[in-house]
Amino acid sequence: MLRRTTRLLVSFVMVMAGAVIGVGTTSGTAQAASCYTWNRTLSQGSSGGDVTQLQIRVAGWVTSGERLSYDGNYGARTAAAVKKFQAAYGLSADGVAGPKTFSKIYSLQDADCTPIHFTYAELNKCNSTWSGGAVSATTAKANALKTMWKLEAMRHALGDVPIQISSGFRSHACNDAVGGASGNRHLYGDAADLVGSPTLCRLAQQSRTHGFSEILGPGYTGHNDHTHVAFDPSPFWSAPTCGI
Repeated sequence: MLRRTTRLLVSFVMVMAGAVIGVGTTSGTAQAASCYTWNRTLSQGSSGGDVTQLQIRVAGWVTSGERLSYDGNYGARTAAAVKKFQAAYGLSADGVAGPKTFSKIYSLQDADCTPIHFTYAELNKCNSTWSGGAVSATTAKANALKTMWKLEAMRHALGDVPIQISSGFRSHACNDAVGGASGNRHLYGDAADLVGSPTLCRLAQQSRTHGFSEILGPGYTGHNDHTHVAFDPSPFWSAPTCGI
């Protein structure tokens, strides 16, 4: 509650500042000025970095087992993900990303581009520099951002129930210290271990429709006390207790 209140206060200050200097008139626009702003409507056939930025934010709105590419090309899969995002937030689901879609995205993100219910600190309890893993610090942090947006979608689909993260990015040193498997996805920054409510099985089952290609949960060796989700080039799901 304190974190959310602080964010609202910050948004209010930014809105007032925007009104004075003409930057914007809504909290969403003000937040976007510190993060990312779309300057055109996007639809099938569009391409570019602005499409990639959109894909990062809607990649959690896919069908079971599907993964959305961050390739900057607005194809049928991106349009379908945009439609699901729009429908989930009460917008006209036409698959075209215009002002209303962007306004909703702005309202869901903080000034550092993270979704409002997650922070970089939650995805990195190991090494605040994001270094020492299997990829560069820049890549690890970028992967964590993509994971957070998938979790934001999953959180909303679950009825806006808070999702608790017990582990995210790990350097090799941190991974060794906790006995993590060598080469696991935590070293790449795109993994998160989930605990708490809803149940671990519910988390594992729900994550199937939010772009996670690696899902390990109850019944899988070493995962009876958490549900692990990640973006693995070699898809693998196993949570036998949960029917996965």
